[in-house]
Amino acid sequence: MKRQKVVKILSVAFAFACVAKAALAQTQAANATPPAGDQNPSAAAQAQEATNPFATSWLMQIQQNNNWVDMPVSHGSRMQSNLLFQPLMSVRLTENQALVIRPVVTLVNSVPYLDQKTGTRERTTGFGDTVLAFAFPRPLFGGRLMLGAGPTFIFPTASKHELGQDTWQFGPDVGAVLQLRRTIAYAFVQHWFKVGGGGPKTNQMNGVFNFTRVFENGWTLGTQSNLSVDWEARGDERVGFPIGPQVGKMCKCGGTPTLFQVQVQYYAVSSRVGGPEWNVQLQVTPTLKAPIRKPLF
Repeated sequence: MKRQKVVKILSVAFAFACVAKAALAQTQAANATPPAGDQNPSAAAQAQEATNPFATSWLMQIQQNNNWVDMPVSHGSRMQSNLLFQPLMSVRLTENQALVIRPVVTLVNSVPYLDQKTGTRERTTGFGDTVLAFAFPRPLFGGRLMLGAGPTFIFPTASKHELGQDTWQFGPDVGAVLQLRRTIAYAFVQHWFKVGGGGPKTNQMNGVFNFTRVFENGWTLGTQSNLSVDWEARGDERVGFPIGPQVGKMCKCGGTPTLFQVQVQYYAVSSRVGGPEWNVQLQVTPTLKAPIRKPLF
């Protein structure tokens, strides 16, 4: 059964790569002879900008996650799916200081669960909670290293009880981005504590760790892992950590540079009860020029 799942996941990743390559070929055919002195950034530069969480452009990222989770009491496995809209918006406060705004809006969250009364498998779908994070980046070593920190919030916007935590949460957000030629690596860690609401006490952390290599033609290869820790959970249910390869391609959709990425992840650490085993993640990141270019102050 597990072998069949792996084959299906790899087939999805291969099909996505073929579609992205075909889209690139069409784009190149339409723009085969660029004018001399064209100052447009290369596909590699655009891909690196689209993966930079401290980018000066606005990144309108949409992320789809499909997790295969084990149901309790030998009820097999089912898929948990969510669709996230997580734009990144950079605003220049002064000549020397920017503000990066990073909301995460759960547009659709579809969660399987076991009905305790009937013992049957059920599913609920709706909106999830919303995260809003801020960071004030500071460049070091000529901008090759960027450090940033700020506050982060979780708002109880879930449409159903099973899809959220019903608590208002607040905490710190810290991150670092290292940019080298054709390589970008970053880490962001957020921690939240309950400050209100009718839900249970929360004390949780989320970390995103990314390493991406960018190639001349706009292809990317790397990995992005998402570490989650719930300090209020039991010891064997606290940590979730997936890892796996990510491949992407920078294309132009309607003239807008857009990075397509697909990733297959295996949960090296997961909850023993109801935790995910595999995840297939698709990211689409249109890159827009910042509409606010002048300093606000």
